Amino acid sequence: MRKTLYLKFIIAYVIFAFFGFIVVSTFMQEMTMDHLEKSKAKELYKDAATIAEGYAVDLYNKEISITSLKDEIDTLSTMVDSKIWIVNPSGLVVLDSDNPVNIDDPKTIEGFDTTKMSGSYYSVGDFFGQFNSDVLTVSVPINSGFNIVGYVIFHYDIVKLQNSVNKLLNIDYIMLVIILLLSLIILIFFTEIVYLPIKKITKATEEYASGNLRYKLNVDSGDEIGYLAASLSYMANELAKGEDNQKQLVANVSHDFRSPLTSIKGYLEAIKDGTIPPELYPKYIDIVLNETDRLIKLTNSLLSLNNLNTKGMVLERKDFDINKLIYSSLSTFEGKCRDKNISVDLSLTGEYMEVNGDKTRIGQVLYNLIDNAIKFSHKNSSIKIETTEKNNKLFISVKDYGIGIPKDSINLVWDRFYKTDLSRGKDKKGTGLGLCITREIVRAHDENINVISTEGAGSEFIFTLPLSKAMLKEDS
Repeated sequence: MRKTLYLKFIIAYVIFAFFGFIVVSTFMQEMTMDHLEKSKAKELYKDAATIAEGYAVDLYNKEISITSLKDEIDTLSTMVDSKIWIVNPSGLVVLDSDNPVNIDDPKTIEGFDTTKMSGSYYSVGDFFGQFNSDVLTVSVPINSGFNIVGYVIFHYDIVKLQNSVNKLLNIDYIMLVIILLLSLIILIFFTEIVYLPIKKITKATEEYASGNLRYKLNVDSGDEIGYLAASLSYMANELAKGEDNQKQLVANVSHDFRSPLTSIKGYLEAIKDGTIPPELYPKYIDIVLNETDRLIKLTNSLLSLNNLNTKGMVLERKDFDINKLIYSSLSTFEGKCRDKNISVDLSLTGEYMEVNGDKTRIGQVLYNLIDNAIKFSHKNSSIKIETTEKNNKLFISVKDYGIGIPKDSINLVWDRFYKTDLSRGKDKKGTGLGLCITREIVRAHDENINVISTEGAGSEFIFTLPLSKAMLKEDS
């Protein structure tokens, strides 16, 4: 593209200029010459007709002398810059504006044929061999009664017409040059607006293809090319983010796998070499089992997230009682709530609230949100679960009064493996994938989930679900 596109445009410009000159030098010349011939012939025909209908008839009717007529045509010949002849049908030249009257030895046109003069009032040629170069000839018959007694013939040098044509063509050539110069503006605009931006875009795609996704593409344009460049730059930024996320994913997975594996290996080696006495085996075996559970949980979360992102989520939608599911999910955390002395405040809309969705997946959402709420709550505190019906939707809220989320981290909690600095001390067994999976499930239902949090005061997660058709009928 860098070598051919611009070259093709230049070649097209040169071809345009070449054919422009060809058209002016050929077609324009012929058209101009034809136009001037017709215009001059009409002009001369009028003058010839005036003589033929006036002085020439008087001459043949012997109402005017040949000398007087000679003076008249000499004057008119000078005015119209043409040779004027009066010729008999036999070809005898009665009068010639360029020569004196010679009655004794008149000039005769050999081969003079009046039939060749019919069909057109003018012709271009040497007029029966009378001239060494072409002339424009106009002939008008002289009628006396009902007979043609002679002809008034005007001869105009065609070279003079050619000179006029050349003058007009010079103007055409000048105009063509001006047009070509003005068309250079198009070439300049093409270079600045099209070629150079495309060249930058091509360079950027080469950089991106080679792996340099940080390459800056600067095309300041509001048209389609600018939009293309912006889209390409956006694509590169997204790919770069994906690459960073991939690196972060590998780093986080490596870290989260290495820690429990190191603990398991260390305790097992200590048991094997006798560093840990037999009476303490149960204690350290429990630790190893806990670390194993952590690895299993992490692996399952990774598999779930991978399935969501690669295959999409296949939902088994049906109507179910969300209140019953909330009670069922809370029962799973009775032990944890008891250990931290956490109370649960329930504020549910109605005893029975039917929504539409994948019951298993929504149960996973509730589990993750309640687990987080308990995990980051202080001892001897409470969590609140509330449902609110609005605009054919049910809003489910899970709120805690724990450590909260820093303001600059709120938008990051949905990222894979993300843990705030405040949560790292409490979330020993967390994988950092729970909220990411939760959001993917809610989005798969074409619903929304949001978080409201104040550092040191707690967090509230709110997601929506559509009401079942049965509930909508009851409300209407």
